[in-house]
Amino acid sequence: MRESGLQTFGILTGSLLLVALLMFVRPQYLANPEFLGALIVGQILLFSLARYKKLFFVVLMAAFMWAGIDLPMSDSWLQGRWIVLAIGAFVGLAIYMRDPNHRFGVFHFLAFSCVLSAAVSASASAYPQEALLKSLSLFLLFLYGATGARLAVPWLEPQKFFRKLLLTCEVITYGTAVAYFLLRSPIFGNPNSLGAIMGVVVVPVILWGFLCAESVASKRRLGSCLVLATMLLMSTYARAGIVGAAVSCFMVCIAMRKYRLITGAMVTSLAIAALTAVLIPQPIGMIEDSGHQSISSLFLYKGKPGADVMASRRGPWDQTVAVIKEHPWFGSGFGTSISEQSTTNFALTRKHFVDSRMIREHGNSYLAIAEWSGLLGVFPFYFLIGMTAAQARAALMRLRRSGNIFAPAVPAAAILVAGLIDAGFEDWLFAVGYYLSVFLWVMAFILVDLLRSPESTHANLVLMPEPEFARSTMGQIPRAAFQ
Repeated sequence: MRESGLQTFGILTGSLLLVALLMFVRPQYLANPEFLGALIVGQILLFSLARYKKLFFVVLMAAFMWAGIDLPMSDSWLQGRWIVLAIGAFVGLAIYMRDPNHRFGVFHFLAFSCVLSAAVSASASAYPQEALLKSLSLFLLFLYGATGARLAVPWLEPQKFFRKLLLTCEVITYGTAVAYFLLRSPIFGNPNSLGAIMGVVVVPVILWGFLCAESVASKRRLGSCLVLATMLLMSTYARAGIVGAAVSCFMVCIAMRKYRLITGAMVTSLAIAALTAVLIPQPIGMIEDSGHQSISSLFLYKGKPGADVMASRRGPWDQTVAVIKEHPWFGSGFGTSISEQSTTNFALTRKHFVDSRMIREHGNSYLAIAEWSGLLGVFPFYFLIGMTAAQARAALMRLRRSGNIFAPAVPAAAILVAGLIDAGFEDWLFAVGYYLSVFLWVMAFILVDLLRSPESTHANLVLMPEPEFARSTMGQIPRAAFQ
């Protein structure tokens, strides 16, 4: 039996013995639903640790998503997610450092420089304990990204990870469509959250799967799923998510030279937007109800055609800039903001980007981090963001040269492009409690490795004409075949 199999067997045997001991010593505990739930979760966590490379990333993202959407027992995961992240970070570090080929580069150095900057900014915060805790959460996220997340992607076969991600996005699309369109249950809470998850992750990944489809049946299935995901995205009227998805998909199609697909996608998207506006009820609180509205009024002006396109963002942006001017050097402290309201007026929330009483809307992640860390501490964050964008650009440029849509760096780059654009209008980029922040930075760390993996360094490739490309098994052929 392999070492991993022995570990799994040992953990399961130990768990069963522990349950048997509890039944004998404290049988009343087994009648407590909360205790039973914690016991089951603990066993799942132990099992995922035994098969860390294959399962732990799934458990981590499930914990963060469960805490952020409207599902039973989501309150318990507000604290439980941090335990999962901490365990994953330190176990991932222990496993990764055992590999003699472990490697850290400039990207990882910048990430931990951001943690140091966040910790320093806490000294200037009006809520130093809150700021230190948020700095610790950022440290745990980056530690997991630099170690455990890299273990989740097989070095020699990274495409397996993204095939599973594609399947997950299909399941999310169908499940969300049932919840929103049939049950009328907004499980993601704020429509912007649904717009973010659909625009940043689901639509770009499913488009990649559609372009990779090797059979007519899979292409039809993924095409239908892409239409449904686009309809979900349009139904939120979340302009940040829509623009992020549009730019990301446009850049992938340009890199692939799929110009006819771009034209067809634009026409289809406009048709979906029109159908969505007519058939699907508008989100409460997102659109001003003032009778019949044109499509442009609904999507561009949120039902306020006489207002500025960015009217909903002007207030938060102006307030953030004012705070930066008042505290330019060290900021307000990482993850904490200065507000005119008393902190006693803030209610703990679990359906927004962060669960804190010392936070307010900024409308822009890049302004938010400048307010939190100050002009002296913001440079590591901006350098990290810039390097993330450069990595995404490198992946897309490599796609344009090779035409290899199957490369696993392509969906990672598409996610990062959409996420960085969406973050320009929402303030979730460094809100570690938000599942999309966790996922985006994990993708950033993974992409660093993908650009130097064997899958990304194959021999020179030539782009094939579209009919031949469609018939090719991998969409590419070696240049040597023509010599």
